[in-house]
Amino acid sequence: MRNICLTLSYDGSDFSGWQTQPGFRTVQETLETAVARLGGSAIRANASGRTDAGVHAVGQVVNFYTDLTIPIDKLAKAINAYLPPDVVVRSAEDVPQSFDANRDAKCKLYRYVIHDGAVPDVFMRRHCCHTRRRLDVTAMARASASLLGRHDFHSFETEWPNRMSSVRTIMHLEVRRMDDLIWLDVEADGFLYNMVRAIAGTLMNVGRGYWPESEVASILRAEDRRRAGPTAPAQGLFLMRVTYER
Repeated sequence: MRNICLTLSYDGSDFSGWQTQPGFRTVQETLETAVARLGGSAIRANASGRTDAGVHAVGQVVNFYTDLTIPIDKLAKAINAYLPPDVVVRSAEDVPQSFDANRDAKCKLYRYVIHDGAVPDVFMRRHCCHTRRRLDVTAMARASASLLGRHDFHSFETEWPNRMSSVRTIMHLEVRRMDDLIWLDVEADGFLYNMVRAIAGTLMNVGRGYWPESEVASILRAEDRRRAGPTAPAQGLFLMRVTYER
């Protein structure tokens, strides 16, 4: 059996998330169905992490075991022939039998996209969060600095506890503007459920002037989800890349 690693991009708008769910359209089931049409035994696709309904991916990483004999340089094209337009295999490679896309991930980079133009962008509506109030990006960036490093991020975790520990390390966090778009990039060694969306909702409250910049540090120390801002909408979130030591 070969162990295949794929890098996927998908528009999550019309998917009910990554994980297979009976009666719902999911990325996992869509990919497994496409691979099955190439022949060989059924596969079970293992992703670096599960994305929720409406969340997108630029660089989701997946591995699966298969008895397919299609050469690796032709495999991505072969799978793409059976995939719908909202998901694509960007690359494929043979990897060691021990490789696990989920367990071996060292860090992930997520991007949250906000549009704060006076008029909503009809073409971006499924790929960003729109807010009517112009945000103070400088204040958001300064407030976000307190989240860098290793902390207990319980205040930014929905449905606690859903992991053994809420402690994570954020090694990169950047807030920047490009015209009417704001990008919030967060790279960490792991993420809690809705962690990036909770951070985005919190920083947006700072950007609106609802909270002082110092409030983010206070929220982090409180370890209480009720203190933080709302969970920002799913459509603004993108899984950008997953990093491995290979």
